[in-house]
Amino acid sequence: MARVRLSVAERREELLRAAVQQIEERGVAAVRIADVAAALGVSSALVLYHFSTKEKLVAAAFTHAADADLAHLRKLLGRRTSALRRLRAAVRWYAPTGQAKGWRLWIDAWAAALREPALRSVFRDLDQQWKSALAEVMAEGAAAGEFPCEDPAAAAWRLTAFLDGLAVQMTSYAGSLSRAAMLRWADEALARELGIDEGELHSSTR
Repeated sequence: MARVRLSVAERREELLRAAVQQIEERGVAAVRIADVAAALGVSSALVLYHFSTKEKLVAAAFTHAADADLAHLRKLLGRRTSALRRLRAAVRWYAPTGQAKGWRLWIDAWAAALREPALRSVFRDLDQQWKSALAEVMAEGAAAGEFPCEDPAAAAWRLTAFLDGLAVQMTSYAGSLSRAAMLRWADEALARELGIDEGELHSSTR
C-alpha cells in the first residue's frame, strides 16, 4: 500500500513524534537519525531534509514534547475553579507517580543539555514558562484571599525544584518511595509554599 502523502507540517509532526518515542526508548546519546527513519519506514535522507542534523532533530523533538506538556499545564491552570484547586491538580499531574517513562525522557534531556547549547536553551525556556504559569495562579489566589503566599515567583521556583528533585529520586531508585507518600509530600510542599495548613488544602479541594 502506498504511503499517504503528507504536508510539510504533517511530516514534521510525524517525525517529531517518532523522535520523542525513540529518545524515550534509547536515550539522547544513543538515538540515531536512522532509528527515527526506521521507526516510520522512511529514509534517513527524508529526516535530514526536515532536520539537517541530529542535534536539531533532538532539540525540535524536546520542544515538541515540552509544548504538549505546557499546553496540558495551561489547561489545568485555566479551569473555572479556585486557584487552590487548579494548583493542586497541576502539582499532582506534574509530580512523579512511579510510571517513569516521561520523567526518564526529561532527566535524560537535562543531562544532555549540560553539553548541548541548543537543548539548554529549550529547557531554560520551558523551565521559565512552567514557573511563570504557576506563579501567575499563585498570585491570583493570593489576591483573591484564598491563601497568603507573599512571593509567588519564589514559591513557584521552590515548588518546581522540589518536584524535579523528587522525580529524579523516584525515577532513579524505583520503589524507594510509595506513590501515596510521594503525593503526600507534594501536597505538603504546595501547602507550605502557599502559606496554609495541609488540612486546608484537602478541605478546599474536595
